[in-house]
Amino acid sequence: MNPFIRALALLIAFFVAAPMFIVIPMSFSSAASLAFPPPGYTLANYVNFFSDPNWTQPLVNSIVIGLGTVCVTLCLAIPASFALVRYIFVGRALFNLLIMLPMIVPTIVMALGYYMYFGQLRLVQSYLGVILAHSCIAMPMSTLILTAALKGFDRSVERAAMNLGASPFTTFRLITFPILRPAFTVAGLFAFIASFDEAVIALFISGRDKATLPRQMFNAVRQEADPTISAASSFLFLLVLAGICIWLAPQFVRRAGAASQALENGATTTAAAAS
Repeated sequence: MNPFIRALALLIAFFVAAPMFIVIPMSFSSAASLAFPPPGYTLANYVNFFSDPNWTQPLVNSIVIGLGTVCVTLCLAIPASFALVRYIFVGRALFNLLIMLPMIVPTIVMALGYYMYFGQLRLVQSYLGVILAHSCIAMPMSTLILTAALKGFDRSVERAAMNLGASPFTTFRLITFPILRPAFTVAGLFAFIASFDEAVIALFISGRDKATLPRQMFNAVRQEADPTISAASSFLFLLVLAGICIWLAPQFVRRAGAASQALENGATTTAAAAS
């Protein structure tokens, strides 16, 4: 790799990660408000984050809403992706545009629309209302991921299974789903992240009892600069980092096993040649 490109990549990575070098030390600060550098170090912010209902309940709400968003989004994005990739029908371009529309419309405009529409349906301040709204903003990215995977999918394996007598459902369960499982997982992960990270729509429709963690963080900054927000931010960063490590761990294990096997085969070949 070109040294200039490598240096530029490292600079960009440092610029993206730089805020964490401020937020993480502040999460251990003993100051009564947000302060950097910390005057002292304590675990009080983490204790407060995991014990105060004003923080634990929004965290639980975010997890519940995120999981609900994943289910609703995949139930809608999977058939939509199959329809867009495998079928030609009247209004196909318009259908695709409608799915991608949440990526174009400003979030504040969507939040106001959801507030007015869901208010008439009495879905404001409910889990269902927030899940439906978050599913709409997660649909575009999930659909893009699934359509990209379907375009590279070899349908001959499906035809072979059906020629052998498998029903369409059996073919999907035993052939299509296992092959596309990584795409489904990534699409669900992006849906969860989109929901867990969203704050503007939650400010409009979640209400006090169904408040999400991003909404609580926004309120903490706006009202009193509660230092617990730095512990919440650090917790989210560590959660994402742990998820990445769990995702990459099997790949490292497989590579390490392959490397070890290659070394053993090389040693066996060398010993055989020497004898």
